[in-house]
Amino acid sequence: MNNVSKAFSPAGISSFFEICDKTENGKSVTSLERIGARGGGFGIKKGVLTEVALTEAEENSVKVFINGKVAPEAETTRTVVQTLLEKTSEKHAVIVKHKVDVPIGAGFGSSAAGALTTALALSKALGLSLTYNELGRIAHAAEIQCKTGLGTVGPLMIGGCILTLEPGAPGVAVIDRIPISEDYVIVAGTFGSISTREILSSAEKRLAVNKWGRKTLEKILAEPSLENFLACCREFAEKTGFITENVRKLMLLADEAGALGAAQNMVGEAVHALTTSENAENVVQAFKKVLPQEKILVAQVATQGARLLG
Repeated sequence: MNNVSKAFSPAGISSFFEICDKTENGKSVTSLERIGARGGGFGIKKGVLTEVALTEAEENSVKVFINGKVAPEAETTRTVVQTLLEKTSEKHAVIVKHKVDVPIGAGFGSSAAGALTTALALSKALGLSLTYNELGRIAHAAEIQCKTGLGTVGPLMIGGCILTLEPGAPGVAVIDRIPISEDYVIVAGTFGSISTREILSSAEKRLAVNKWGRKTLEKILAEPSLENFLACCREFAEKTGFITENVRKLMLLADEAGALGAAQNMVGEAVHALTTSENAENVVQAFKKVLPQEKILVAQVATQGARLLG
C-alpha cells in the first residue's frame, strides 16, 4: 500500500510579537498548549505545499525533503510525524516532501507551515479522525518543542491580517483579524535570516520584545486599521533593536513607492510592505535599487488558512 496525501499552508509573516512562556510571577509555563505569543502579521498566498507518502513497513521511519533535498534539520516536521505515528498500531515508512515558496529562516513562518501541512496530510493518509484544531495543536507543540517558533500555527489556520490577543495552541489562543480584501499585496525584500532560537534564549532580547510587544498590541487595538497596524509594527522593530540599516533603507523605499506601510519580518533581516495590486510593481522597482530580483517576493494576502488538497 502506498498512500499519498497533500496539504497547503500559506506562509505567515510576523510583524510584531510578545513571548508568552512564563506566568505573571515569572514561573515557566509547562503546558505546551499554553505557551505561545501575542502578536500579529499576515498570511500570504505563497507558502508550503506538502506531500506525504506512506508505505507499510517493519519499523517506523521518517524521511523529510525540502525543495528536493534531504532535510535532516527539519526537526519540527519529524516531531509531528512521530506524534501522529504513535496514534496508530501499524508501522509505516513516511516520506514528507515540502515545496517551500518563501525564504527559509527569515520570518515567513515556513517551519510552522511545514508542521501544519504535515499534520493535515499525514492524518489523512493514516486515516486518523482528528479535528482541524487537534492537528493544529500537534503542529504547535512541535514548534514549541523544537524552538522554531511560538505562535505561528494558529494564525496560519485562519489567514488575513491577524492579531493574536491571547497566546497558546489552536483552540486555546484568542485570535482576531483586521479585515482585509484580497486585492492587497505583500512585497517582501530579504537580506538574510536571524535565528529564532537565539532570540528566544537571549534574556535581554526577550525583555525588549515583551515590553514593546504588549505596548504595540494595545496601540493597534486602540485603532485597528491596516495603516496603524503597520506603523506600530515598524515602531516595534525600532524599539526592540531588531532594525538594521538595510531594513531601514527598504522601509523608506517602500514609503517613497506609495506602499500603505512597511514593517520588519519577525524575525529576519527582511521587510514586508503592504500595497495595492496596482501599486505593487512600483514597490518592487523601489526594492530593486538595493536588492536583486530573486530576493524580492510578491504575494497576495491569503484570506484562507491551511487546508488539505484533493
